[in-house]
Amino acid sequence: MTLVMFVLGILLGAGLWVLAAPAFAAPVFERTNFRGRSLPTAAGVVVVLVVVLLDAAVAVLVTLGWDPPLAAVPGLRLATMAALGFGLLGLLDDLGGEGQSGGFTGHLKALAAGRLTTGAIKLFGGGALAVVLVASWRPDHGLGWLLADAALVALCANLGNLFDRAPGRTTKVTLVAFAVLVIVAGADAELAGVAAIVGAGAGLIVPDLRERLMLGDAGANVLGAAIGLGIVLAGDDSDGVRIGVLVVVAALNLISERVSFSKVIRETAPLRAFDMLGRDPLDVPPPAPVPPPAPVLREQPPESSEEPPPAPVLREEPPKPPEEPPAPPAPPA
Repeated sequence: MTLVMFVLGILLGAGLWVLAAPAFAAPVFERTNFRGRSLPTAAGVVVVLVVVLLDAAVAVLVTLGWDPPLAAVPGLRLATMAALGFGLLGLLDDLGGEGQSGGFTGHLKALAAGRLTTGAIKLFGGGALAVVLVASWRPDHGLGWLLADAALVALCANLGNLFDRAPGRTTKVTLVAFAVLVIVAGADAELAGVAAIVGAGAGLIVPDLRERLMLGDAGANVLGAAIGLGIVLAGDDSDGVRIGVLVVVAALNLISERVSFSKVIRETAPLRAFDMLGRDPLDVPPPAPVPPPAPVLREQPPESSEEPPPAPVLREEPPKPPEEPPAPPAPPA
């Protein structure tokens, strides 16, 4: 079922974008990317819609008598909750957070100054949402594991956003991470919802690479959270692995405060090649603005260097004398 949901996610993601692209042409979504091109942001909302639609379809089929794998439905419901929650928080930051200070340090400094940024709302809201998700899956696993697994989900969501600095980068990283997860843990039924999210992101990768859209936080956070949730769902018997992944993810989040991931990728040949796969070269200039049409000028006759001929002098003619009236006819004899 996991593979089926992944394929359905790709198909629905690509199809929904074709249908929904005109709606994202509204000025409220318009942003300028690193190349100076104007693109719609928050296209990751499509990923959320795909998961909701698939979850609704499964609910209808179950009501009609279909018997899915035991863990598929609970895993799909958690994935839907994660997509809706992290998608909403990301959308808030996409539309209301332009120009605000970023990073953990920036948001905490703004909070200390009495200002709650949209990034801080996303940070704390994402942490609370992760606690709810993990508690719904493992209600009796203990406070320590609850907080650790919630931190894993929330930090993976933020890491997805940190990679979203170039076309298709977050989706590529998510696909690689999901492939590793499936190889290590197997394509178990509880990963069906995670597969739907990752597939929906893959369905948007072509227009993303072609710089026709930006996932925005509404998409990048959802993709990252899906990987963290997948590790939690598949890690019942691998507590040590989850702790190891948590340490790595937390370290990457902290390193990002001082180190630019984009710079590291540019300076590392294999990473740069993978990052540029399917993208336009970096030296492609932005499209030139279309100049306004030039005014139509009427041709003027060429100026002559010769002096114009003098105007003719008109002489006044004397008035004509009045004509004499004709003589009266002679009387008859």
